[in-house]
Amino acid sequence: MTDYVLNPAPQPSIAVAGNDARFPVRRIFCVGRNYAAHAREMGHDPDREAPFFFTKPADAVVDDCATIPYPPLTENFHFEAELVVAIGEGGRDIAETDSLNHVWGYAIGNDLTRRDLQGAAKEKGRPWDWGKAFDNSAPCGPVHPVSAVGHLASGSIRLTVNGVLKQDADLNELIWSVPEVISILSRSITLAPGDLIYTGTPAGVGPLVVGDTCVVSIEGLGTLTTTITNRLG
Repeated sequence: MTDYVLNPAPQPSIAVAGNDARFPVRRIFCVGRNYAAHAREMGHDPDREAPFFFTKPADAVVDDCATIPYPPLTENFHFEAELVVAIGEGGRDIAETDSLNHVWGYAIGNDLTRRDLQGAAKEKGRPWDWGKAFDNSAPCGPVHPVSAVGHLASGSIRLTVNGVLKQDADLNELIWSVPEVISILSRSITLAPGDLIYTGTPAGVGPLVVGDTCVVSIEGLGTLTTTITNRLG
C-alpha cells in the first residue's frame, strides 16, 4: 500500500445507465468547431481542416440533474450540447476502421464555457483553459454501453433553456466522425480506459444566467439537465 503526504483526491466518475457501478473518468478531451454551422457562427471556415482538441480536468464532470453555481470571472457563460464518447480500451495510432472497438459507450455532455474569457484568450493567442477548464464545466449524463445502444452516427441532438429550443441538429452533421476523431486523437496521445471525448457542439450556442435550467437531449440517450444557481465571486 502506497503512503501519500496528502490524501489522494477522489476518483472522478460518471453514472452508468441501468447500473449502480460508475464509469471512472481519466481525462476529458474536447473537439473544437466540429459542426459546420457552429464554425460559421464563431467566425471560422468550416472546411475539413485537421481537427483540434482542448482538455478539461476530470473532476470538472457533473452528474445529471445537478445544480451548479454560475462561475466566477465571467459575464458571458455559455452552453454547448455535445455527444460524449467513453473510451473502454486504450491504444495508440488506432486505425479508423478499428476505432469503434475502443468505445465503451456514449453519453450526453454540455461543454460549459466562459465565452468572454475564451474570446480574450483567442485575441492574445493564449490557451483556452480559463474559458473552458473551470470547476463544474463538464456536465455529463449517464454513459450508455455500446451493448445497449450500439454506435451513434446519426440522430437528433437538441438543447433547451427554460423550455425554449436553442440548439437543434443531427449527429450526422459532425465534420469529423467519431471513428475519425478517435483515430486522429490517438496519433498524438495514447488513449486509455476512462477517457472521455466531447465531440463538438452544433450551432446556436448562447448564454446561461442564474435560475436557468438547461436540458440537452440526444436520440437514444435520453436527457441531461443542469440548473444554474447563484454566482461564485
